[in-house]
Amino acid sequence: MSTDSHQSTGSDAGGGKDRIEREISIAAPVERVWAVLTEPEHVGSWFGQGTPTPVDLRPGGIMELDHGEYGQFPTTIVTVDPPRHFAYRWAGAFPGEVATEGNSTLVEFTLTPEGDGTRLRVVETGFAALAIPEDRQPTAGYESHSEGWSGQVENIRRYTEQLAA
Repeated sequence: MSTDSHQSTGSDAGGGKDRIEREISIAAPVERVWAVLTEPEHVGSWFGQGTPTPVDLRPGGIMELDHGEYGQFPTTIVTVDPPRHFAYRWAGAFPGEVATEGNSTLVEFTLTPEGDGTRLRVVETGFAALAIPEDRQPTAGYESHSEGWSGQVENIRRYTEQLAA
């Protein structure tokens, strides 16, 4: 894995199209990366339309992701362990539906201090168990999310490093 803060690495582990992993080094302390991932004024800047995102930061709380033309996604927060681990369920195939175990994937962020910066690992799992409607496959299927996370980790890195400057 590269330690270059401008390069993300990833794998689609297992070849079974159920697990997406991306990692990236960010030139910012773990506390700043945590804030970018969890605070309302930051979330919409790396995932969304640039406006504040409602976040009820507690297990069972809702974080409302605005994915523009693809819809609004009320994710359900699963894990809040500052500043190391944050996870939520995302019903990417079902805009407007609150994410539950039966209609969603699990997105996990793990933050690890790396010198003066942070190693961010994003893992999304659970595609194999989902019945994604055919018309939602292009935006909610495994391939779409795999490509999407490659871009999103770069968005997170750029936005966070800009705050650190």
